Amino acid sequence: MKKVFLITALILSGCATQNDDRYSLEHDKAPEAIPTLDHVEDAQPRYEPYSRAGNKDYTVRGESYQVMTNPESYNGEGIASWYGKKFHGHKTSNGEIYDMFSMSAAHKTLPLPSYVEVENTANGKKAIVRVNDRGPFHEGRIIDLSYAAASKLDILKTGTAPVKVTLLKVDKPQDNNEWQGARLNRYFVQLVAISSRDKAEKAADTFKKQFELPTDINQSGSVYRVRLGPFYDYDQTQKAALLAREQQINEAFVVVEPIADEPGKNSGVSN
Repeated sequence: MKKVFLITALILSGCATQNDDRYSLEHDKAPEAIPTLDHVEDAQPRYEPYSRAGNKDYTVRGESYQVMTNPESYNGEGIASWYGKKFHGHKTSNGEIYDMFSMSAAHKTLPLPSYVEVENTANGKKAIVRVNDRGPFHEGRIIDLSYAAASKLDILKTGTAPVKVTLLKVDKPQDNNEWQGARLNRYFVQLVAISSRDKAEKAADTFKKQFELPTDINQSGSVYRVRLGPFYDYDQTQKAALLAREQQINEAFVVVEPIADEPGKNSGVSN
């Protein structure tokens, strides 16, 4: 075991590092190059187990919040805001990575993840989003939308808008075949990002032996991301992420990919 940790440490020493500049921007903003968001569809509600991260009662700025436990229904009205580049690429409250171009949102007390329909009551526009983060922590605000969701609801220019939020409850399928069919995502636990393919392959092999779990390498340009997975059960994914952190890989985080993508696409290695 000591040998395994030593090899891992040597690999990590040559890995690309990422500084957390999440709070380097005093104010949030939209991206410089605004992409076309016409292709972004509503989130598709489906059954997902609640995340192990982000679902405990918490306190922010001296105010305590109680997370709902398996609510059957929820309807709320208030002000919606949106968040963009300042948080893009950083972890959400449930350990995923915030993507400002996905249909997601932050809510103070709904379980993570949840699916809600958001209606802009000022113009009647509606959108379905997946709640995977906490916030907004401003008085009177009920939900913080991703850049894409705010665009769908025509909130980008105004910054805020009055909305109605309705929980879309999806029960767990009882039939195993139906349950398999309900799985539209696969999950990975990213461990390290490396600029050398050879080092990435060595890291993948080391982690495969260390964790006794499948590994995968995702290439993006000259960066090779070494990951555990794929997994098709989010609970199993969270357990793998927790195991990685127990082994002092503190940068480990969960990555969600649609199953519609080819499993081998942009992937150099899958063990």
